[in-house]
Amino acid sequence: MFNKKKMSLNPTGQLNSLFIWPTVLLIILAVVNIGIYFVSSQAGIIVSIFLVIYLVVCGIMLLYLRPRIAHDLIEFASNYSQVQRLLFNKLSIPYALLDNNGQVLWLNEEMQLCLNKSKDFNKNISSVIPEIKYNIFPEIGESTDVPVMLNERNYRVELHRISADKIVEGTNILERNYNASLIAMYMFDETDINMYIQKLRDERFVVGLVYIDNYEDALEAIDDVRRSLFIGLIDKRVNKYFSPGAAIVRKMEKDKYLVVFRYKYLEKLLADKFSILEDIKGVKIGNEMTLTLSIGVGTGASDYSKNFDMAKAAMDLALGRGGDQAVVKDNEKIHYFGGKSQQMEKNARVKVRVMAHALRQILETNDRVLVMGHTIPDIDAFGSALGIYIIAKKMGKDAHIVYGEVTSSVRPFINRFKNNDDYPADMFLTKDEAPDYVNSNTVVVVVDVNRPQRTECPELLTKCKTIINFDHHRRTNDTITGAVLSYIDPYASSACEMIAEMIQYVDDSIKLKAFEADAMYAGINIDTDGFNNKSGPRTFEAAAFLRRNGADVTRVRKMLRNDMDEYKAVAEAVSKSEVYKDAFAITVFNGDGLESPTIGGAKAANDLLDINGIKGSFVITPYEGKIFISARSIDEINVQLVMEKLGGGGHMSVAGAQLENVTTDEAVEMIKQTLDSMIEEGEV
Repeated sequence: MFNKKKMSLNPTGQLNSLFIWPTVLLIILAVVNIGIYFVSSQAGIIVSIFLVIYLVVCGIMLLYLRPRIAHDLIEFASNYSQVQRLLFNKLSIPYALLDNNGQVLWLNEEMQLCLNKSKDFNKNISSVIPEIKYNIFPEIGESTDVPVMLNERNYRVELHRISADKIVEGTNILERNYNASLIAMYMFDETDINMYIQKLRDERFVVGLVYIDNYEDALEAIDDVRRSLFIGLIDKRVNKYFSPGAAIVRKMEKDKYLVVFRYKYLEKLLADKFSILEDIKGVKIGNEMTLTLSIGVGTGASDYSKNFDMAKAAMDLALGRGGDQAVVKDNEKIHYFGGKSQQMEKNARVKVRVMAHALRQILETNDRVLVMGHTIPDIDAFGSALGIYIIAKKMGKDAHIVYGEVTSSVRPFINRFKNNDDYPADMFLTKDEAPDYVNSNTVVVVVDVNRPQRTECPELLTKCKTIINFDHHRRTNDTITGAVLSYIDPYASSACEMIAEMIQYVDDSIKLKAFEADAMYAGINIDTDGFNNKSGPRTFEAAAFLRRNGADVTRVRKMLRNDMDEYKAVAEAVSKSEVYKDAFAITVFNGDGLESPTIGGAKAANDLLDINGIKGSFVITPYEGKIFISARSIDEINVQLVMEKLGGGGHMSVAGAQLENVTTDEAVEMIKQTLDSMIEEGEV
């Protein structure tokens, strides 16, 4: 026979104190009663009677009420637990309890319906919802949201990790395990919310601007009879392209259109990559010149006027990058499409004259001029900075050129100005000295670069209120902002060409010295690769102006010659180049021991283009803990688009990028992967 022991339920904690204190008080009264007997026996008898009554009451509490109270508490807790369980089971939100590894412990009715499983389902949750895996479970006390598609419905799954130690704390039923935990999982159906959000997004209005880049030039080659037909064909192509999106197309000027449509159609245009950029080139009725379009689209703002402002900013960016492309500005996000065709030089004498007049007006109202180019400057940066310096000095201003590292290609030119009695000792300032020269009447002129972080001294852009920017590189997302005068002309061959043009309009009496003209002529010569690249009528006119001012071709050529070590390094880089996909030459330039390795890398990139079948060249040069990439092409691919993918920029045929925290092998692989993705997407 087994001995049966009656189960006892003993309250603890605050509840137990309710039964302990009467017992303690009974003992105290007994002691007091004894003391009263010594004072008065009659009083002691009376107190004893009350003590006996109190003892009976305490006995009833301990022997009868105590187990009844404990029993009632347990019954209440049990009923309360059942209510909680019922509420969770009937909860309208799908709820599940998982163990530490994701094994299903319990499902409420809504979760059973969602997963189409019974309440006895006890497999891992990842077997029905693959997105919920062990590695995404949150830490104890934290939560995680996971988007899930289930039965064609969108859910947001919320996971909370609860320590099992908290559950068994204060109990002796289960052994405490400090590593164990439970996962509470909720599923919120957001299908309808997402649908309405997408509907609101699709119904937003988008503003677009469409400009014809070379309308006048193309129209001049058409006889009068066909001109109206030519204009009609352009209008028809533009209207037809946007008509599927129920767009409003209005012609603002002869070569400019305003387009308004819904965001839903913009998504189709993005997928289509703005095919009108190529379609418009098919308009041929006697015009020898191919038409190109520039498109600027603005969206994502809170009202229509701001969308229009963003469309104008996108158009400025498209034109600043050379036209023949679409730029979509969605708040801070910017997308580029097109820009594959060779830029056509525009004869912009009117614009040059306006810019020169504006430059003169700004300089007249200020006393000091600081001119700077980009870091590791080349001769184009130096020559154009020198041109601005000459203009400022002619106007009687206190002018200085901010110059940092002197490269080997620039040293022969800059040495002609140092220790020269015709020029002040402080003609050149270091980037550490320049900020001390800034006052309320200082103008900072930035040449040959439009990205603030690439300037010789970015601090000047924050300290000075009056900033002027002249550059021939295409605009990027992070261009210099807040400039009172910004002249970005990607059609120009070089910054020296732009400044040489303006010198002629700022003041007719400016006469350059021979070695000044040499520096500017060398800038044009280098950036055009000896007038073989991007050389148009404006280029030769600027060169002719410099020749008239004493520039000597032979003298410049001698000053630009390579030393023997650099020539050997260039030849070695060319000989070790890899031809990727039968079209792209990729090599690493070893500039150890050379004064200016990046200059040698650029020369190697130019030389690789002389190889038959090479459409683009990419030369990787490690220098000062960074990786410099020089990219070149003739006219078959746009290397600027390739370099932009790597955080750089430049021109269609001359571009570059700087990489940090990568090796040369990694840089080669990054170039290959970028080319692969662009070929796959049709960008190259």
